[in-house]
Amino acid sequence: MQAETRANTSVELPPSPSAHLHEHRDGDAQHAHFNVQRSQSVLAWSLALTLGFAVVEVVTGFMSNSLALISDAGHMVTDAAALGLALLAQLIAKRPPSARHSFGFGRAEALAAFVNSLVLLLLVGWIVFEAAQRFSKPEQVQGGTVFIVAGIGLLINLVLAYMLSRGDSNMNTRAALVNVIGDLLGSVAALIAGAVIYYTGWMQIDPLLSIFVALLILKSTIDVLRESYHFLMGGVPEQIDYLSVGADLGKVDGVRSVHDLHVWDMSPGHPALIGHVEITDLACWPEILLNIKSMLLEKHGIDHITLQAEVASQART
Repeated sequence: MQAETRANTSVELPPSPSAHLHEHRDGDAQHAHFNVQRSQSVLAWSLALTLGFAVVEVVTGFMSNSLALISDAGHMVTDAAALGLALLAQLIAKRPPSARHSFGFGRAEALAAFVNSLVLLLLVGWIVFEAAQRFSKPEQVQGGTVFIVAGIGLLINLVLAYMLSRGDSNMNTRAALVNVIGDLLGSVAALIAGAVIYYTGWMQIDPLLSIFVALLILKSTIDVLRESYHFLMGGVPEQIDYLSVGADLGKVDGVRSVHDLHVWDMSPGHPALIGHVEITDLACWPEILLNIKSMLLEKHGIDHITLQAEVASQART
């Protein structure tokens, strides 16, 4: 009986000393600074499949001496690292704000996407370099082996792409999906290269298709790299027109001018705004602020707002 009593007794941990500083009350922005609903199951399964087949492709790629297959194998190894980094980033992003990190850890996902993109750029450079070497000195490739392994890799990558496309839509997952799509194209290229070599013996098709895939990967990688860099540098969100925000603020009744205005993403998809607003009468500020919040949320989708009101005399001193 005593054991049952102890088992049913829950121990409540004391709240963090800074917990009340991070809470949102009535009138504050409603989004959380951490991703509590983000699921890691899709990334975990994708990581397991990618890592398992990467080992197979690395071995058979060197055995068959196919650059197309080796590049696809290297890409899958990079995919595994990228997916592992994405999984770790999502786990970190779930952590709530702390006394040392008051904004939370939502930027971990963008950081992972940025690092993944840099690694992919290095991989593209290596593929192009190796392909250039093989154009001048073609090497013998086992077309049959390449065809079979690439076919299996294509099926696995189709499954991975489907899983990731059905998962959470965020910058980090999109970066992982870019990796997998690039690998899928690599499998298609290796499949074609294997068939052409097997039936015609034309070895140059191997480096030629490798360069083609590398260029496709490069385009997608640059897009993700640009997006993650823009976010990490605190750039104005793509869907928000900074000049229009400033103009609309100046049109609110009671507002004379706006200065020191900044707009950025607190976490992906959650824009924030801070600035100074010069008004004619400080007593009217509560009503003006209410109108500003309503306008910014309705017209620009911004609900995390911090504004400092200044009367005309204060703004000029």
